[in-house]
Amino acid sequence: MDKTVEMDQEKLSGIMVFYGTRVPVRNLFDYLRNGESVKEFLEDFPSVSYEQVREILQEAEFHLERKHDAA
Repeated sequence: MDKTVEMDQEKLSGIMVFYGTRVPVRNLFDYLRNGESVKEFLEDFPSVSYEQVREILQEAEFHLERKHDAA
């Protein structure tokens, strides 16, 4: 995830954003939680790439699987 996310105190007080943007990663999960699609998210935030979203979702899946396996 080297070019997927970044955290910089100069960008939104250091919260995790999609690399090269000012779009918080949290926004993606908020969209999904509210029943909106990845397509809608990408339309609303054109500075975020599909590849970045895919990478974030794969990373989340990986961590959920690890958490499940550890239980």
